[in-house]
Amino acid sequence: MFKRVLIANRGEIACRIIRACKKLGVESVAVYSEADRESLHVRMANVSICIGPAESARSYLHIPSIVSAAEISNVDAIHPGYGFLSENGHFADICRSLDITFIGPSSEAMAKMSDKAGARELAKSCGVPVLPGSEGIVPDDEAGLKIARQIGYPVIVKASAGGGGRGIRVAHNDAALRIAMSSARAEAEAAFGDGSLYIEKFLTHPRHVEVQVLCDEHGNCIHLGERDCTTQRRHQKLIEESPSPVVDRSTRKAMGDAAVKLCKAAGYTNAGTIEFLYENGQFFFMEMNTRIQVEHPVTEMVTGLDLIEEQLRIASGEQLRWRQKDIRQSGHAIEFRINAEDPDMKFAPRPGKVSLFVYPEEPGVRTDSFIYSGYVVTPYYDSMIAKLIVHAENRDACIEKSKKALREFILEGVPTTIPFHLAMLENIAFVNSDFDINFVDKLIT
Repeated sequence: MFKRVLIANRGEIACRIIRACKKLGVESVAVYSEADRESLHVRMANVSICIGPAESARSYLHIPSIVSAAEISNVDAIHPGYGFLSENGHFADICRSLDITFIGPSSEAMAKMSDKAGARELAKSCGVPVLPGSEGIVPDDEAGLKIARQIGYPVIVKASAGGGGRGIRVAHNDAALRIAMSSARAEAEAAFGDGSLYIEKFLTHPRHVEVQVLCDEHGNCIHLGERDCTTQRRHQKLIEESPSPVVDRSTRKAMGDAAVKLCKAAGYTNAGTIEFLYENGQFFFMEMNTRIQVEHPVTEMVTGLDLIEEQLRIASGEQLRWRQKDIRQSGHAIEFRINAEDPDMKFAPRPGKVSLFVYPEEPGVRTDSFIYSGYVVTPYYDSMIAKLIVHAENRDACIEKSKKALREFILEGVPTTIPFHLAMLENIAFVNSDFDINFVDKLIT
């Protein structure tokens, strides 16, 4: 096991990783921007190092600063968390060139799966279901039009290097497709430096269901069941749950088997998530996230595994301690992203000072956060400031328990998404699991 790990991240995931390190007797090094000087992860770590000003490009995304912090603090591994540099193969290569273990997949496996068009072709080659669409990158608009007419409208245009909902457009006819390709290409070039696009058939009423995987460096790979992330706004997840209320046992097994097969084909190691679209009993590969997910706690709650601990163990060279037959799901878990946003203003981010923060504490209720009473939420980063995760014996009980926990969740000084979550738990479509990924967007428009 490692002696000292640097966390190249901030916020709740940095705190989460520090706690896992302490559990294993591993020292932690926190890096922080000047804006995060008072953040909880800075106080929790054994060592804390400032790496630059508030702007992410000059701090959390600035590889030279992070590498310098790693070298002067003499760490033997770096955990990237999620976001920032977590899916940056160049950063992973730099770490390993300096004999610092990158806690994540190899840059080669990352490249295979982060290129969404390439990942789609790999999935197709090993028998994982994919939607009808282009064979790789679409070279130009005319080729795109030809493909769309072949598979039939509506279609969805996606950036091959995309993420976070960017570089995605839907088109229902030729004219709309030309506009969609132009705008998606421009957005992708600005966000990722790569305007490559591919096209797929657009499902009109799908659910978003993803499978958590763990793969070690000895050829062992398992899945930990699925999470349902259908409750989302503009491709950004708001509520996640496990297991999915619409996936039956045989489909669950098929999805898990497909996820493992794809990971083995990619030579993948560490934690990752295979994302699927699900509609009318069928599932189709969408993409892979080559990192730990924001919503990983719902899987932890129903399986009893500590996924960050498993990441550390795998990266240190240990074999998986579990086989597929050992994995059992118990009960139901729901995670609520608590964002500093104003639901009455179309979820506009609202930074400010947290005057009071008190979270519920009872068995089966967990809060992951980095804030405290008096903490100032800055405008520089993602608006998520906490996650509430609730576990109960079944979904109905989990919904009722969640209502109680959300009402006891006191966060004053900034508006949050808590009222939205409570409204969702009273919504008959949510309660009956009778909705798709368009549900929230239709509610708030």
